[in-house]
Order: sequence, then structure tokens, then C-alpha cells
Amino acid sequence: MRKTTIATLLALAALSAEAKITITGTSCNYQRELAVSQGDVRFGWKMTSDAVNDRQKAYQIIITESVTGKTVYDSGKRKSAESQNITTPDLPANRHGYEWQVRVWDKDGKPSEWSAKQKIRIVPASADLSAGGISPRWIGAITKADARLPEGRFSNAEFKKDYFKEKWNAVDSLSARSIIMRKGFSNDGRTVTDAVAYVSGMGHYEMRINGKKVGDSEFAPLWSEYSKTVYYNTYDVTSLLTGGHNAISLLLGNGFFNVQRGNRYSKLMTSFGAPQMILRLEINYSDGTSQTIVSDGSWKYALSPITFNSIYGGESFDARLTQSGFDLAHFDDTEWKDAVLTEGTDGKLIPQTAPPVKIMERFAIKEWHYLPLDSVAPASAKTKRSVSPHTFIADMGQNLAGFPEIRVKGRPGQKVTMLVSENLNRQGVCDQRQTGRQHYYEYTIGSDTTETWHPHFSYYGFRYIQVEDAVLEGEPNPDNLPVIADLKSCFIYNSAEEGSEFECSNPLFTQTHRLIERAERSNMQGVLTDCPHREKLGWLEQDHLVGPSLFYNYDMTTLTPKIIRDITDTQKTDGMVPTTAPQYVSFGNLFDDSPEWGSTLLIMPFMYYEQYGDNSIITRNYEAMRRYVDYLTGRAKDGIVSHGLGDWYDVVEGKAGFCHNTPIPLVASAHYILDLQLLTKAARMTGNKADVEKYSRIYDYAVAAFNREFYKADSCYYGSGSQTSNALPLFLGITGKNKAAVLQSLISDIEKHGNRLTTGDVGNRYLFMTLATNGKDELLYKMLNHYDTPGYGFQIKQGATTLTEQWDPRQGSSWNHFMMGQIDEWLFKEIAGIRNMPGTNGMRHILISPTLPGDLTYVKAHTTTLYGKVSVYCSADTITVEIPVGCDATIQLANGFKKKVGSGKHSFGL
Repeated sequence: MRKTTIATLLALAALSAEAKITITGTSCNYQRELAVSQGDVRFGWKMTSDAVNDRQKAYQIIITESVTGKTVYDSGKRKSAESQNITTPDLPANRHGYEWQVRVWDKDGKPSEWSAKQKIRIVPASADLSAGGISPRWIGAITKADARLPEGRFSNAEFKKDYFKEKWNAVDSLSARSIIMRKGFSNDGRTVTDAVAYVSGMGHYEMRINGKKVGDSEFAPLWSEYSKTVYYNTYDVTSLLTGGHNAISLLLGNGFFNVQRGNRYSKLMTSFGAPQMILRLEINYSDGTSQTIVSDGSWKYALSPITFNSIYGGESFDARLTQSGFDLAHFDDTEWKDAVLTEGTDGKLIPQTAPPVKIMERFAIKEWHYLPLDSVAPASAKTKRSVSPHTFIADMGQNLAGFPEIRVKGRPGQKVTMLVSENLNRQGVCDQRQTGRQHYYEYTIGSDTTETWHPHFSYYGFRYIQVEDAVLEGEPNPDNLPVIADLKSCFIYNSAEEGSEFECSNPLFTQTHRLIERAERSNMQGVLTDCPHREKLGWLEQDHLVGPSLFYNYDMTTLTPKIIRDITDTQKTDGMVPTTAPQYVSFGNLFDDSPEWGSTLLIMPFMYYEQYGDNSIITRNYEAMRRYVDYLTGRAKDGIVSHGLGDWYDVVEGKAGFCHNTPIPLVASAHYILDLQLLTKAARMTGNKADVEKYSRIYDYAVAAFNREFYKADSCYYGSGSQTSNALPLFLGITGKNKAAVLQSLISDIEKHGNRLTTGDVGNRYLFMTLATNGKDELLYKMLNHYDTPGYGFQIKQGATTLTEQWDPRQGSSWNHFMMGQIDEWLFKEIAGIRNMPGTNGMRHILISPTLPGDLTYVKAHTTTLYGKVSVYCSADTITVEIPVGCDATIQLANGFKKKVGSGKHSFGL
């Protein structure tokens, strides 16, 4: 086969005197905009070059004080190829914050231009945002004690019991109301040089300064285990302040901090307190003076126009209650009430460094229809609510997590109601039966002008919007209903940067990646949720089972540490890790404690290390990992762990759920063994020699017990002989001399089922990767290249636009889960062939080894590393790769082709 080089793109540029290296992006502690830190800083940067095989030979970092420009650190020219996780001396807190920039020298010794400056704020080290003798206070409208809010967490088994209802019936209704907190202040005409605000509002807030929203977040701050951690946000607000009079206001809502049922849907009920806030605003002036504004008893509050808000039940907004100019300096707030000093929270205030949730995309109406009048009565009966005779239903074309946004004109007092859902029922209206009802939005018009509104503190998973008591602009309107000039669905998700692409000649696999990506985005919120409607909880197993897909697709540098903190905050005193984190509700022992879920504490930090070459999450959480493994060891009997959910949602006739095909103790014990493997590695990283010896012994004992308990020598398979039963020990590498026989048993079972999988949520990854790493890509391709169930093609055939919970989405439940998205790892790692070189980590020394099984004629993909984009295009006769500066790659194909390349774009004939 021809192996000559067709072209090496950009080679001529390398010969040109104009060739140069350019810094394209910088980060501090992995943050790319305003970086916040409590003193320790780690820098990183990405580069491009006109020259192929260029590299960095040296760098220089300069840190200056903002405003004054005073240099506080200069590394000088340092000979080094390193461009990530560069440490410098810790930065002390100061008035103005810092700026940093970097330049580098290329392989020929030519310097780059200086990078753009990035701002750094050293945030207060205190847990209550106090500094310089000035301490802010938590403030709101009512204390937890006066609200008579029940203490503690509650099992969902308690919700319908009389004593539980009595507890919540006694709660003061003010505790569930959205409020606006406000303060005006003057700076006597001084010129602002810089200003920074540290703020948190529980459960969520929107802050405005002088009439303008601060930041573009939704649902700020991110959710947390509020008894342990509460996040605050840091904003540079210099441009929002004026010389003279100013005003700050915060709109507060409930979120997961305060979940009260009301008369709508709620998965749970728990409260850490009523809505409340804490703020510290530091302002510096050109004359050298400064001013600090804090939340205290001098603030005022009023009820907001949001008359109902629930993270589960929806939101109601009465625009007639809007007080014009409330967020401006000269507003008269004498009728407002004095702020109440509240208890605050038990959780420690820490800066939020993970990306915020934002409105990231908007979708317009794709199709719509009126609800026929003769369908109103049956629709009302079926949905258990009174459906208006003036109703239309809009198909927005994409299932997503978010809320509707309307631009509407009508008469004051007219109300528009909106329901949302993933599917429509037989009557043609929104069907929330499987996803939590009643969830809806109400907007009461406040004026005779056109008004724009979307919910502030609630969201849902939906594709369809049911609009009642309004008409679309241009439609007949004999009843003078409100007229909707525009209707959008707002797709909200965590703003962690996406940096991937996957496409191949088979549209099924291209569309499958799209399903997975849309489902991951829908569930990438304050935590990685299971679904965006029914539960919205952080079920943990998907975080590691679909973890490789997350790391291929998104920048997980700051979100992953937040996820692990949720887990360690939720970890019990005996070391147990619950199945959800944060754990806002208990589902009982069966659903609270499962090793496949809790093992995320160990598995995900190692995936992070694999992707970014950063072991800080491992070393920082070593004790928590050890405690969890000790917990499992304590529950093991003769080396076998027997509790948990096993291979959840594996393939059965009808609706999936509990594990059917594989013994639960086999699945639990396999994850116990995996945890022991990882903990032993972590012990080596942290220098715990005694633990290396201890857990190595426990590991050997557990492996021996596993093989003794589950291996059937006469049949050459494990457990029940199911695909999960055999894939797990093969994946773990514990089959010893029986590997070939067990692999053949696995293949035989696949063939027995007509080349179809029988695995579920847990078993999928281990099946897919076991086949791939043992050279069975052709078989795996055959297993998935169809439009039947079980398989991804069947979901596409059914019209899904996100990954569904059931292999057969017609069986009900959610149409927006990402827990079955394990195949994305195969698409990137095996089909596109992008991975670390064996024995390395951090995606710096890359192996490019694509494969084209079945009838594939090409694959095109890219992923973004800390160093930049790695891309691959491979067909039967050509391979083109692009490697970022700072990395190198080995291209290795099954036909014997092998080539080592540096940075730049390279193309070869095959």
C-alpha cells in the first residue's frame, strides 16, 4: 500500500521569515475570564504557529497589580517547553487585584507577542467574606426559626404521611416567596477606578446595579451540599458604578435551597432556609480612597412580582406588581420593609470557580397547531387540569433543558399560561405524566406595551410548549386575547466550553453522537443531573461511566473538582458515598448506597488525571477515597460486596429498571476491585507506602474471591454468563489464563442474542471497551449499526433529539438522559483513534490510531486538550491530523503505517 507523503500542510510557512508562534488563550487555575483564587495560582496557555513542528523553547510570565501597573512578579526568560500548570509564588490579597500575561520563544528562538492580559482577584480568605473589620451578614425577609421550617433531610417515603404534612402546613408562607433586596448608596462624586462584588443568594439570585444585570448567569450560584459548602460569585463591576448615587438590588428565588411543594409537582421537600443573600462590594476611587458596601440591616426588601417559584413546579409572574425603577438609585423605597438578619447556612462560603449556567441557545417554533375544541374536555381529564379552550401547541424541534421565553402584548391583568413537555399525548397536548406534573409557567401582563419575559428560577426538560389564553401574532383573535409576537425555547446549560466534533460516513453514528451531546448538555447544570424534569438530581454513576465522553467533548477542568467536592461533602461519617450528590433526598437504602455510583469518587479523578495530567483532585481527596474503600471493605463478606443496583436498566422484555441479567454481587464486587486498583495507585502518588502494601493485599484477596465466587470453569464464563458478567472481569484484567476463553464466551453470548447487546447503564461501557481493546471493533460496529432496539438507531427512528433513558423510548420515562451515552468513548477513542500514548497522561503525547470498521469510508473528529485542538480525518487512502503546539503525536494504523509528527497539520497517503 502506498505510504508516501501527499503533503505536509504549512511546510512552506515554516521556511518563511514571517513564521511566528502566537499565544491564543490563557488561563489561571483553569479559569479563562476573571480568575478568582485564594492566593495559589497556576497558569496555562495555548499556542498556534505558522510553522509545522514548532514548539516552545522558553517563556516569560509577568504579573502586575491592576490599576497601578506595578510589577509584582517577573519570571524572566525561562527555558521550558511547559505551558500548563505553571506555578508561581502565592499572591497576597490586595486592593486592586492583578493582571498577568505571558510570551514565549519558538523553536528558532524568536519571541511571540505578549498575550492579552487576564485579571486575577484574590478573594477573601474568611468563610464569611469579612475583611478589614467589616463583616457582611446574611439578610432576607424571615428567619428560618420564624418561618417554622422543618429541620433535616427527609425520605420521599415520608411525604404523604400526616405528620409530615402537618410540619409543612405550619410553615409561614413568606418563606417560599421570592423577594427583592435593595440598597442605595452614594460615593460623593468620586471617580471609580475599580470595583469587585462578592455575592451569594440562596437558593438563586439575579443581581442588578443601576438597572443593569450583573453577569449573564442563570440559577446562580451553582447548587451544592448547602450544609457543607455555599458558593459565592465574584464580579468586576467597575463599569456599572457611577460617580454619585448608586443602587444594588438582588432578586431571590428558592432553587434547591428551599424546596416547598405548594400545589404543584415536587420530587422532594427540604429547606435549608428561606431566600436570603450575602454581599461584599469593594470600591476603589481615583483619589486613593475606598468604600465597602456589605449586606446588613440597612438594606430593604419587598415581595417580588414572582408569586410562585419552585425548581420542580414552575413559576408565576405578575407584571402588575413590578415596581418601576426599583433597581435605580433615586427609587423611593420608604414603603419597603427593613431587611431581616437571618441565620445564614452551615455551609462554608467559597468562591465559585466552575462555569455558570447560562442561556446558551434559543430555538424558534418549528411547527404548531391549535387544540381542537372537541379535544379540550378529554385533554383536561387526561392531564388532570382544566385546559383552556384557547390553546395552541408549538413544536420547538429540539428536546432540551430550559424554559419558554415570550414577547407578548395584551391588557393589564390578562394571564398567559405555558406548559412544557417532551411529548404530546393522544389529545395533542403536553404530556407530563412520566416527567412530573403539574409544572407550568404563568405570566400576568402588567401594561399595554409589549413585554418580554422568561422564568427566573425554574426550568424543565421539553420539546413542546402548550400556550393557553393567547394567540400568535397574525392569527385571528375574536376574543381579544394577548398576542404573542415571539415564542422561543431557551436552552440552558453549564457554560463549560465545548471543543469537539464527530462525523463519519454512517449517519447513524454521527446522529448518535449528536443525541449524546444534546443530552449531556441538557443535564450539565449546577450538577450533572439524571434528567432535566422528573428529578434533576446528581445521580453519580453516569459521571464516570460516560465520563470519557464528557472529557472528549467539554472543558471539564473546573467543573470536575466541583463534582468531586459535592461527593465528599455528601459522604457519610462511615465513609459511604450516596448515589446522589448533593443528597437532597433519601430514597431508602436500596437506592441510597450502590458501589457503581459511589465509585465515582475514585474513578472520575483518575479520568481527570488521564485527560489533563493533573493529579491534584486525587491527592486532595485521598483520605475520602480511602474512607470509601474502607467502607466497602467493611461491607464485604469474604471479599465479596453484595449490595447495590447492579447493571441498572439492562435489556429485558418491556420496560427496563432493576438489574435482571447479571448477579448484583458480581457488579458490586467488580467495582470494589476497580476502586482498590485506583486507591493503590493513589497511595503511590501520595507517598503512602503502608497503604500501597495494605490495599495491594486487600486487592489480591478480593480478586481471588471474585474468581472463586463467580468463575464457572466448566462453562468458561463468569456469573450468569451475561455480557456484563464477562465484560467486567475482562475490562479489569483479572481473568488470568482464562482470558481467551472468557472473551469467546462473551462473543458467543452476543451472537446468541443476534449480535445485540444485553447490557445496561453500568455494563455498556465495559462491554464496548472490552470488545474494542480486544480487537473486536467489527463486531461492535455490527451490534450497533441498526435501527432496532436495543440500540441508538431505534431512538433516532422514534424521533428522539436527545438520548433516552430506555433503550426503547416508547416504554415511557425520560427522553433526555445521558446515562446510556457510553458509546461516545468508542467513537472518539477507537473510530477517530484519539488517545494518550500508552504510559502517558495529559493528552500531550498523543496516539492517533483510527479504525474504519464495517462499511465506514471516513471519520472526521476533533477534541480540545489543554494545549489546543487535536483533529483527525481518515479515509481509506488519506489521513490528515492537526496537533497543537506543545504536543506531539504518533500516527499508527492497522495496515502498518506509522509516523511521528509534531505540531501543525499533516496529511499522508495510505
